[in-house]
Amino acid sequence: MGRAGAVLVELSVVEQRYHAVMEVAAGVPVTQVAAWYGVSRQSVHSWVRKYEKAGLPGLADRSHRPVSCPHRIGGEVEAVVCELRRRHPGWGPRRLVHELERRGITPVPSRATVYRVLVRNGLVEPGVRKRRRSDYRRWERSAAMELWQMDIVGGILLEGGGECKMVTGIDDHSRFMVIAKVVERATARAVCRAFGEALLRFGVPEEVLTDNGKQFTARFGHGRPGETMFDRICRENGITHRLTKPQSPTTTGKIERFHQTLRRELLDGRGPFENLATAQAAVDAWLEDYNRMRPHQALDMAVPVSRFALKEQAEQTTLPVVLPARLDLVTPAASSPSPQPESAPVSWPLAEGEAGAIEVERLVPASGNLSLRGQQIWFGPALAGTSVTLRIDVNRLHVLIGGARHKTLPSKLSGRDLKALLASGDARPAGPWPDDPGPADDSANAVEVDRTVNAVGYVGLGGDKVLIGWPFAGQRVTLRLDGRILQVLDEQRVLKATLPSPLPPSACSRLQGGRAAGPPPLLPPPGEQIAERTVSSTGGFMVAGQRIQLGRGHARQVVTAHLDETSIRIFQGTELITTVPRVTRKEVVVRSSGEHNRRKIV
Repeated sequence: MGRAGAVLVELSVVEQRYHAVMEVAAGVPVTQVAAWYGVSRQSVHSWVRKYEKAGLPGLADRSHRPVSCPHRIGGEVEAVVCELRRRHPGWGPRRLVHELERRGITPVPSRATVYRVLVRNGLVEPGVRKRRRSDYRRWERSAAMELWQMDIVGGILLEGGGECKMVTGIDDHSRFMVIAKVVERATARAVCRAFGEALLRFGVPEEVLTDNGKQFTARFGHGRPGETMFDRICRENGITHRLTKPQSPTTTGKIERFHQTLRRELLDGRGPFENLATAQAAVDAWLEDYNRMRPHQALDMAVPVSRFALKEQAEQTTLPVVLPARLDLVTPAASSPSPQPESAPVSWPLAEGEAGAIEVERLVPASGNLSLRGQQIWFGPALAGTSVTLRIDVNRLHVLIGGARHKTLPSKLSGRDLKALLASGDARPAGPWPDDPGPADDSANAVEVDRTVNAVGYVGLGGDKVLIGWPFAGQRVTLRLDGRILQVLDEQRVLKATLPSPLPPSACSRLQGGRAAGPPPLLPPPGEQIAERTVSSTGGFMVAGQRIQLGRGHARQVVTAHLDETSIRIFQGTELITTVPRVTRKEVVVRSSGEHNRRKIV
């Protein structure tokens, strides 16, 4: 046992090695000394040699770093790497190595060396590299124009709070972008128009790969699946339309990766665009660099245009592109066409500057949902293939089937839309609207009932529930029925909506609370619409599907929005706060500022 009060002293590494050397000098065998200190015999011999050569300082640990590194990157090259990275923050080590090689710098450093340079100079944050999933299968078509991948991306902001979409398409083999069309709304027609323009410009690919969006396919649509316009274009041009599995975005990974590059290199560094044309011009300028100048890592740093080849001209002449006439796209002919005389100006039935009524003939598509310049008109699959006539002005849209009016909807088309339809030859001028939009033949047998619309937009009629619409929830309305149509009137007998009658004429006369119909309903006056809104805590509010930001200084205040065809004026009391352009065509729901917690369609 040790002496009472003994203190344990911790020896340093140098002291322990010194004691081991002294033990050997005293004649203790090296093997026994190595066992005492828990090291090898070679270590003990090394300590003895170092002590004999340099004394006690020789027993300290020395750095194992090489005295020199002949292959280390030079200071000038390191400065070039750092400068390129500062100019182009999106360039990674592989792109920087490529740029150094293009500048003739030899020897070219490796990607790992460039990465260490960036970390050493604080230009990147070191992180753990994600391991690529082993179940992903990389694939690529063997030649250009064999497969296009298409998709839709959002996030393109406009001044005034609006957001537009972009229809994108990429050639699978070359990564050449064949479609980059900015559209206000990604409707089926807008997507098909962008697709058609690409077909006319680049030719017809063998296959097209898309997801299961309703713009591309009716695979998961309601009711009986039918042929979409996109499928029709593919069928008529001999294109195989391939669909991804549901919830499998990696199948179209090339176009999804392009979206990431688009956001990082263009959209993230830009503020809202002034309008669609400005956004399209910016995208076109950036896309020119992407297709023709920017090296692509998946192509071994080649540019996409170097691997992209168009269809042979002879094949294009033999097999012209077939597109629906409704897309308003002109298929290029094999020979240059002779100049056509300019069409005569369209004569309007109303005074100059006033948008006149027009008539348009259409066939109900297989989906039952007809679209006309952005306005959706629902018929249902049961009426697919039916020829309908649309009588439209800037206030109302009447649907006629076989000469009889089927229903009436609020028109979302502007005077510019009506003129464009007339100028394209897709419509014809119509006479003035009749004072009474209802059918005159059955007005004598019409009945009226008063009902209160429930919280989900339904009323009870003839023992059944009939959908009137969300905007009427909680309101007391008058329903006028004649066996063919149902008209919704407010308390002042102003016509608010016209729907197909859910009851035959014989059942209308037996409705509870029914009475003989009064005079024809009054038509809503055209002109400016006014809506009252309460500004949110973040300083914004929604009206007609458009978000308007006033700032936190107006939070919780009640404002009035005055909407016309092109602009929205915001008032607080009688003071004009701001005027913003109107970028949507959605219907305005007029409600008081205290009704924001009620569910409404805006």
